Amino acid sequence: MHPDRILVGSAQTLSGLRAASRLKNVYASWVPPAKIVTINTFSSEMAKLVANAMLAQRISSINAVSAICDELGLGADVDDVSLALGKDRRLGPHFLQAGVGFGGSCFEKDILNLSYLANQLHLDVVADYWLGVLRINEHQRQRFARKIVHELNGSLRGKKIAVLGFAFKDGTNDTRNSIAVHVIRDIAEEVPREIAIFDPGCSSVDIMEEIQRMGLGQGQLGRVNIASSWRDAVRGATAVCVLTPWKQFRGRRLGNTVNKELNGSLNARLPFGSGKSQRVLSEMDIMALEAFVGQAHGTMASEDPLGRLRPLPACAARVCTGCKERGTEVCEAYDMVDWAEVAGMMQEPRWVFDGRNIVDLLELQGLGFRVRGIGKGAWMT
Repeated sequence: MHPDRILVGSAQTLSGLRAASRLKNVYASWVPPAKIVTINTFSSEMAKLVANAMLAQRISSINAVSAICDELGLGADVDDVSLALGKDRRLGPHFLQAGVGFGGSCFEKDILNLSYLANQLHLDVVADYWLGVLRINEHQRQRFARKIVHELNGSLRGKKIAVLGFAFKDGTNDTRNSIAVHVIRDIAEEVPREIAIFDPGCSSVDIMEEIQRMGLGQGQLGRVNIASSWRDAVRGATAVCVLTPWKQFRGRRLGNTVNKELNGSLNARLPFGSGKSQRVLSEMDIMALEAFVGQAHGTMASEDPLGRLRPLPACAARVCTGCKERGTEVCEAYDMVDWAEVAGMMQEPRWVFDGRNIVDLLELQGLGFRVRGIGKGAWMT
């Protein structure tokens, strides 16, 4: 309904151009005409392939930088690098979030298509260039799995590993070619006691089908369990791997910390005045304060600074497939992880491997976790 652009490809014949014009008029009912682009058919197909390839290229580029930050050992933080790059108008901030890699059904397929075209045209250097984007992506997820094994004394035998997130990105139930399935395959080869997977958006059937496609043996598959909640996943686990950036995996404690700061020191932190005024804070003042305190403490600002959001009702099982399958009364998609509770449910050494850089590393360290993010230089232990 609100696209960046509508791309219409057509044959450059009279009938083709007439068809493109009619289709453009359909979209022009709600999309500004300037956003509707009509080009020839193969140009539109190439544009689709190249758009996904270049987005994947940005992810692989920042992930390559994250590996350097990790190994440099001088405290370089890939999030700082991303912030600086994002301020450059020539680059912008989009798709510069380092992580364990990209998944999904589009990026890899379209890069392979583009590389195939180049190869068939005897442009071997061009083909290798695009394949390099996929090699960086594969290296990033393999490197993540190797770090898990390394930090757990080189062996996962007898240990339970919890995996939070299976969908290839948050906000979807799409499990196709997710990063999680590749990491789980690498972990399964180390023969852990159990791999417990929880994803609030995916059904257990879809998760198991995707894992089975990876060709794991029956013994390895027998160690994989789909948990009905994050509590079931982390209970008794030695390590937790965050592989999908679902909002609830950030934890409920972050917003509470920010709200306490707001309530306790409004005047002292006022970013738009001396603090001497006794005027009543406007709604915009409160919003500005929330953002300011979040920046000052390196935490996420609360989503409800005005205290207006009401608790979500219990999930209607007849509507939500996931809750109907799990038989739960409260939808797991809205159950925020309580990391303080997680700390009491896990076994030593209580590792958290954050493949999406979404948790508060310092807060989790304060709770007794050992934590590793992506591209954080001096890793938290």
